[in-house]
Amino acid sequence: MISNTRAAPLFFVFAGLFGAAGVALAAVAAHGGGEAALAASASAMCLAHAPALLGLAIGIKAVRTARLAGFLIIVGTLLFAGDLVMLRFAGIGLFPFAAPTGGWAMMLGWLAIAAGGLMRTKP
Repeated sequence: MISNTRAAPLFFVFAGLFGAAGVALAAVAAHGGGEAALAASASAMCLAHAPALLGLAIGIKAVRTARLAGFLIIVGTLLFAGDLVMLRFAGIGLFPFAAPTGGWAMMLGWLAIAAGGLMRTKP
């Protein structure tokens, strides 16, 4: 049986890869609908990344890239969700390419988590 310590890096790798894929797929879905799709996509990004930030906060000492990943996820979520909310309720975005910039930042944050899982040192 694999101990939790040995399995953790694998979990970080897949969490990062699945997270990046989730952000990319949500961006694709957001381009297929109307105003409701904007709000739904912003909501999904916030709800998906809040627990990730909690996990990063708990494991901040265990993963070398936790601080970088958390920063990228925070900035990315603010840009992505903020732009979609502004489009939905004000009719104008934050700035040109704010949502895609935020999406890339979130994906890079998830990939930083994956990299951190590969770079972990033995306790």
